[in-house]
Amino acid sequence: MRAVSDGEAGPQDDVRRPQLLRVRGRSVAWVPPLLLLVGIVLVDFRTSSDFRILSWIVLVPGIAAAICGVWGTAVFAVLAPVTYIAADAVLPHEYQAGLPDLVLAGIGGVLATLACVVRVRGERRMLHMEDVAATIRRTVLRPLPPGWGGLDHAAVYLAADSEARVGGDFYDIQTGLHGTRVILGDVQGKGLAAVEAAAALLGTFREAAYHEPDLTTVAVRLEVRMQRHIRMRTALGGEDGDRFATAVLLGFPQEQPDAMDAVVLGHESPLVVGPDGVRSLLPAHGLPLGLGELAPTDGPPPVRRVPLAPGETLLLTTDGVTEARDGDGVFYPLATEVAEAVAADPGIAQPRRLVAFVRESTLRHCGGHLADDTTVFAVRRRAGRGNGEGNGRLQP
Repeated sequence: MRAVSDGEAGPQDDVRRPQLLRVRGRSVAWVPPLLLLVGIVLVDFRTSSDFRILSWIVLVPGIAAAICGVWGTAVFAVLAPVTYIAADAVLPHEYQAGLPDLVLAGIGGVLATLACVVRVRGERRMLHMEDVAATIRRTVLRPLPPGWGGLDHAAVYLAADSEARVGGDFYDIQTGLHGTRVILGDVQGKGLAAVEAAAALLGTFREAAYHEPDLTTVAVRLEVRMQRHIRMRTALGGEDGDRFATAVLLGFPQEQPDAMDAVVLGHESPLVVGPDGVRSLLPAHGLPLGLGELAPTDGPPPVRRVPLAPGETLLLTTDGVTEARDGDGVFYPLATEVAEAVAADPGIAQPRRLVAFVRESTLRHCGGHLADDTTVFAVRRRAGRGNGEGNGRLQP
């Protein structure tokens, strides 16, 4: 498990080295094989004929192949047999190993160079895939400017798989003609199919949240988009017939700075965190996206307008937080932990500090082993600023 952050794609002809093999930004990967080469020669010179290890020089290009680049490995592939010839010539005739070990060192250098070529190509391919995944993630979970839409915000995404970069969790803030809208959701399942569904929902949200005056209409548009996506994937032979997504929709109306609108679609209810404590926003009152046909009524889920005092922060999480378990199988008590933290330090209610606290306490609770991708997202109105021009209205 690790936290995934946006990374910059490096040049593909320069494979990134582990930081342990760099000093002040310079590679020192050549030092271990060089020390091994020198050590083998010195030990061989200081031991008797019963302990001849000069032929161990064949290990030097092998070590270089594991940690150096192709050219560095090629240098050691040449240096190893040259050193062998020089060292063997200095020894008395009865101690010389001769041609067989020299051939072994030469062949070992060639094989080590070839192995390094294969390793470097694999590393470049992996780096390319990581860059592609990072680009996809930045496209789906686009970076949000500070104060976007008149909201202070902070978010962190944790991947259950240490190699994962993208998943079915999604969130966004969209400014528009009718105030600022916020979404957080979790697509059922994992893999690229979940990423496709998340991308489809986010695209619809960004358009609908900008244009539609009613948050209910935004929810309906998302339901229709999920249904269309499922039908298309099923027609293509995908196993998406039972796929759905839970979501939370929030709206911050410009005319009421002390209230907000909310639609909870099968998702865990957000927490309202403030200096005075923690409370649950409201229970889920709509079915998950993609399951709208199972609703007992034909109407869309209603919008609930709830009070929001100045300084209160909305904490939205996916089930990777609430379903994180410790060694005894106990779920992470999110509301209790946050309430205790805010009681001890009211400043925890700030979005950035709140997200950091939930992240660290969740990882501590589960011992760093998350069972599912996890998103922690916190937003609150900026103090003394609304959602007017430049803070959330008429912005693309």
